[in-house]
Amino acid sequence: MWHIWTNIRAKFKKGHLKLSELYFATTRSYTLDEFNERMSKIEENDPRVKAYLYDIGYHRWSRVHATVNRTWTMTSNIAESLNVVTKYARELLIVELLEYMMTILERWTKEKLFESKGYIHIPWVRASTDYIHTVLDGVRRYIVCLENKRCSCGRFQFNELPCPYALAALRHMDESFEQYCSLYYTRKNLLRTYEIPVNSLPDESKWNVPQHISEEVVNPPTEGKRQPGRPQKERYKTYDEINSKKYKISCGNCGGEGITEFDV
Repeated sequence: MWHIWTNIRAKFKKGHLKLSELYFATTRSYTLDEFNERMSKIEENDPRVKAYLYDIGYHRWSRVHATVNRTWTMTSNIAESLNVVTKYARELLIVELLEYMMTILERWTKEKLFESKGYIHIPWVRASTDYIHTVLDGVRRYIVCLENKRCSCGRFQFNELPCPYALAALRHMDESFEQYCSLYYTRKNLLRTYEIPVNSLPDESKWNVPQHISEEVVNPPTEGKRQPGRPQKERYKTYDEINSKKYKISCGNCGGEGITEFDV
């Protein structure tokens, strides 16, 4: 979703602020009605963008059109994190660099074993049957079917996790929510993500290297010409990252400092 947006921003130079809000709201739509309504607003803002998104294929960037369950997370984050911490270690020999990265992954894996969090919200509930509930949240009405793990808001079935309205129905029935969550959200499966250890290597003098490997000579590439100046160690930043300012803010409770970004 993010990379498509950067392409749109570079290709269509018109009303980026409003278009950004519409685009990301459209990508995250849980129902077709929401999606179609927001696409109509995109067309009103710039018809070329709607045609561009249609040509890409809605299933590639839209939640409601996805043909498979997606994680909806930035899966490149681990690579970005490694790029930062290995910025200067890249000057090491390949074996030392890999050992350095292995040590970092060992530490990160151990830290991730102890993280977890959650939330709950309770609107007004009216039960039709043991499994079907009508949930009123302000002026909006949502239908929850606990048997099929579905809600008219779309989040229950897409996220495979009880939405606020399903949680309200479960609270109304005084029933636990655990059995309505996908196994992927359980602490047990979270721990399984990090249960495979990053095995350490013995000293290089103890390696048992096959002869055909030890005799192989790997020469540096000969093609191409080295560019002038120092080799680049950081990735190229997008337009949005370059044109943003960072301000330090402090927490009112603990006094700790953090960073927030405001687009300019």
